[in-house]
Amino acid sequence: MDFRRKKKRIGDLLVEAKLLTATQRDEAIASKPQGKLLGEYLVEIGRITEEQLAEALSNQLGYELVDLSNVSVDDKAVDIFKDNSKLLKDKRMLPYGFTSNGSILLAMADPLDMDAQDDVALVSNCRVEVRVATARGILLEFEKHFGRNEVANALDQYAKEKNLGQTVDEEAEAEVNSSPIVAMVRDMIENAVRQRASDIHVEPMDSCLRVRYRIDGELYERGRYNINVQNAVSARIKIIGGMDISEKRKPQDGRITQFVDRVEYDIRVSVLPTVYGEKIVMRLAAKMALTRNKSQLGLSEKETAVFDNILAHPNGIVLVTGPTGSGKSTTLYTALSELNREGVNIVTVEDPVEANIDGINQIHVNPKANLTFASALRSILRQDPDIIMIGEIRDEETARIAVQASITGHLVVSTLHTNSTASTVTRLEDMGIEPYLISDSVIGIIAQRLVRRLCPECKVEKEATAEEKQYMDVPVDQPCRIYEHKGCPKCDGTGYKGRIGVYEIMPMTYELKRIIATKGGADAIKETALKQGMSTLHMSATQYVLQGITEYSEMARISFDS
Repeated sequence: MDFRRKKKRIGDLLVEAKLLTATQRDEAIASKPQGKLLGEYLVEIGRITEEQLAEALSNQLGYELVDLSNVSVDDKAVDIFKDNSKLLKDKRMLPYGFTSNGSILLAMADPLDMDAQDDVALVSNCRVEVRVATARGILLEFEKHFGRNEVANALDQYAKEKNLGQTVDEEAEAEVNSSPIVAMVRDMIENAVRQRASDIHVEPMDSCLRVRYRIDGELYERGRYNINVQNAVSARIKIIGGMDISEKRKPQDGRITQFVDRVEYDIRVSVLPTVYGEKIVMRLAAKMALTRNKSQLGLSEKETAVFDNILAHPNGIVLVTGPTGSGKSTTLYTALSELNREGVNIVTVEDPVEANIDGINQIHVNPKANLTFASALRSILRQDPDIIMIGEIRDEETARIAVQASITGHLVVSTLHTNSTASTVTRLEDMGIEPYLISDSVIGIIAQRLVRRLCPECKVEKEATAEEKQYMDVPVDQPCRIYEHKGCPKCDGTGYKGRIGVYEIMPMTYELKRIIATKGGADAIKETALKQGMSTLHMSATQYVLQGITEYSEMARISFDS
């Protein structure tokens, strides 16, 4: 089908597909910024999704729709464009294979761009067969094949321009705003987001600069670069993070805001001097990523009912416990979103505020201004709150104010760093809170961890060993099929795709309150809670293994930890 003769416009195609009215099309054409593609603008303003755009183009133009995450991309097709990668990125297209007659398969977000098709035909010296894909899918595959080279080329170009020796001098550092370093840092963050990374580690070593991404809780190396540009990279990140570029001997913290694929990301930056230079860690968080639907947390039907029952209390303390990176903040924000309505005054005190929620008053702790958790809490109590969220209970003073607030009619939600629900009670006692006050105020404790989900496309089934059955409380003579990771293009070879929460939820019953008030230990608390139907972290994770959601090693890791 040759569309060169009959020129179709994207707006007309979307009207034909009944995704837009003619009036909406005309309004979008009139309001879109000059130079921006109409389809891209419609996705940006939320009028249509990328998937709807791609499907409409496929249906109306007769081109096949492809999901690149399910396709094994042919390196030979991609390598033809190693010196022309900018063309592919700018035009949102990717060659991913060949047909039997030697034509090159080209995935395009805008298949109406005939000039781009001509460019590909010219560079590859092949006939082009067009397929339709989403811009996001194309960019993700692009980053896998070209991302590391783009960063390396930017750094090499910078080093060449400045004629660098062993280190970047101060004058060069002052010029990083106009150098390829700008593009390098931006691309590094974009690559990390598209690969689902939660953190970026930029680490100076003896002879190179190493970059690693934390994906689903594990660190993966994504590049090694010339150590000569380390100071320039550090200076650029400090500038956009609002830090002092001249200070290299002390740790510094900063924040960066960056849009990636039309989503705003809040990036917390930590700079720490090491023997080889400044190590930088950037924690990535989408502004709205922590406020998700309760069904996305991974709670079972039974756990959801218990969770809802705890949150229904008008006053008391709800504690979410677990180590750093176990998803406590996500659970807290989800709970607040559930409780957030017009008739309720919710105030939070956090260090730092991790996500902005409309309708909630959020306070950022600032010790330099004497605004600590404890001092902020005292002020909050004069603000007529119904619900108070404390980012973390760190000391006796904060714990005591939280207890008093809950007893006087407020619902308080907070976190603690403990391993299990039962040990949370003893931690509060260790902080100096009297057992009778704990039994009066605490209404529920949630211990949680995160385990990696197995990639559904490539997970491998196997028979559990006798040792694995024994640890999962499965009879040794009973058949038990479980799964383990493998790796495929869809999961970028890791074998995992995302994480899911594992929960141990203990609602505070009359029997438990009596044990706590009489100074019963953690073992007595746990034993009673189990009799009342509580599932431990080990039991909950075992169910995920038996259901094929995660693998045995993930379950064992969080069980031993607990």
